[in-house]
Amino acid sequence: MPEISRSDRARFNMVQQQIRPWGVIDERVLTALAEVPRESFVPDAYRSLAYADIEVPIAAGRQMLAPKIIGRLLQAVQAQPGDKALVIGAENGYLAACLAHLGARVVGLEDDPALAQEAEARLAASAVPGVEVRVGDGLIDPVPGGPFDVIVVTGSLPTDAPLAALQTQLAARGRLFAVVGRPPLMEALLVTRTAMGDFRREALFETRSAPLARAPESDVFVF
Repeated sequence: MPEISRSDRARFNMVQQQIRPWGVIDERVLTALAEVPRESFVPDAYRSLAYADIEVPIAAGRQMLAPKIIGRLLQAVQAQPGDKALVIGAENGYLAACLAHLGARVVGLEDDPALAQEAEARLAASAVPGVEVRVGDGLIDPVPGGPFDVIVVTGSLPTDAPLAALQTQLAARGRLFAVVGRPPLMEALLVTRTAMGDFRREALFETRSAPLARAPESDVFVF
């Protein structure tokens, strides 16, 4: 029997001890998380924390979403083979790699050119097919290549105002995932475009997430 590598065992433990207990039961998602090498998308200085239940720092003040959050969002958006997916905040490319593993064709937008270049390099090194990384933020103008079956915003938004523009880029039955709010009241939302063109919103779970770079600020009242 071949010996199991340390990284393979770490991925197995991540799935069994962090992701399954947090309500992720979709076997396709669990398989993707067990097979995509998360350590290949983590900065060398934090490689030992690749499978820890934390938001790992990556670059430019960004943080990599914790594994259980990645699991829940992948289960929510239900990416299928052939789907067109948009990741706003491509960061280090890990989420794009997971969506590609599920069969989606992915456009990853990253507003930091250096981080976009790093994501491209990490995706290429891991031989991930079907991912295009572009420089941009995606919150203002429609993204060429849509409509999209899946849209994921990796950083939190202070209000749900940007969702109005994003959800119009969804295809029929398309799914949009975003975390909205300010600490300590932040909520993961799933917006689904129905076959009739309406939008259905579902609150998934409470969480905390680092803000998306260049996310529009909401008005805050000071008493």
